[in-house]
Amino acid sequence: MATPMEDAAGHRRNWTDEETILALYFYFQIPFGRLHSGNPEIGQLAAAIRRSASSVAMKLCNFASLDPKITETGRKGLAGASKRDRTLYAEFGHDWTGLVGRAETLWQSQVDPAGEPQARPGARDERAEFRFDPWQGASTTQALVEQRVGQAFFRRAVLANYEERCAITGIADPQLLVASHIRPWGLDAENRHNPANFILLSATLDRAFDRGLITVDSERRIHVSRELREGRSRETRDYFAGYEQAVLRPAVRFDPDPALLGWHRKIWFVDARQV
Repeated sequence: MATPMEDAAGHRRNWTDEETILALYFYFQIPFGRLHSGNPEIGQLAAAIRRSASSVAMKLCNFASLDPKITETGRKGLAGASKRDRTLYAEFGHDWTGLVGRAETLWQSQVDPAGEPQARPGARDERAEFRFDPWQGASTTQALVEQRVGQAFFRRAVLANYEERCAITGIADPQLLVASHIRPWGLDAENRHNPANFILLSATLDRAFDRGLITVDSERRIHVSRELREGRSRETRDYFAGYEQAVLRPAVRFDPDPALLGWHRKIWFVDARQV
């Protein structure tokens, strides 16, 4: 049984599955250092589910104790994670799209005390672009519908995962950053909302990665294609030469999936196609 927690009125009640899913949905979008009751987003969730901001912040810190990327750095969450917390945390890792879709449906159904619909976290947050190219595999109409499901979630999750910095250059202006797929949206429905299928890149490097002109190996080293290394302009050659064998910045919660990186390197990278 889950540990009872106080609601907004000071009453103690157990967390439901629905409330826990919403809390976990928020957890992956909020940087570790902002998991506190003074965060307005935590207050927004607390108001929607009629709990105190402190109880919601405590729940998010319980999730942090289940997050291996957090705990392996010596940081710790709280030790009160319930069986329900552990089960739903594990489910997210196996079915990102299904649970993100469920969380967004739950979130859209919430109302604040005044009876007004709640805005989704990040609904107006355009700080990291999501770009879909029809040539990646799905029909344009289908993609335009499906990209709206979970779009705000994965954009914010990828931003939080790289602390709003390009994983290669360190550029920290979110307006210049793109949540770049490793395995394209249209080719892998299972990993469309999996943060380990994304790298946060500045716009030029995103385009190069998306076109297979650069790739990343299992040691997070960057490889630049012959086409760019021997490019027609000196400026192109000089720009990309500086990134050959550079290493990706470490992610905060989700390292890029090695299997997905392997696919990109062996199938999508232009030098591999030309062998």
